[in-house]
Amino acid sequence: MSKTDTILNPILSEKSHSMSEQHNKYVFKVAKNSNKLQIKESIEKRFDVKVSKVSTMNFKGKNKNITIKSDGHVIRTSGKRSSWKKAIVTLSEGNKINLVEGEF
Repeated sequence: MSKTDTILNPILSEKSHSMSEQHNKYVFKVAKNSNKLQIKESIEKRFDVKVSKVSTMNFKGKNKNITIKSDGHVIRTSGKRSSWKKAIVTLSEGNKINLVEGEF
């Protein structure tokens, strides 16, 4: 697995932004089959930083129901969102990733 396959995209939210400012932690959506060592290695290579800790969380996909009205008919359908994995990466002191200005 290459470094481009492991990290899918950063998760930019208010909570992740405050974590990056206060605790030097960054949140990424990663491949489901990647482990902590692969995530650490790919972050260090891609952003040229030193990672001190990696925490991962698996999320199960939810079942979703959708109702669509079309030409007077009501169409009900159901589907499933895919499962995904999140990684919270803690960087060593003095290291920083600038995701807002397009470093990703």
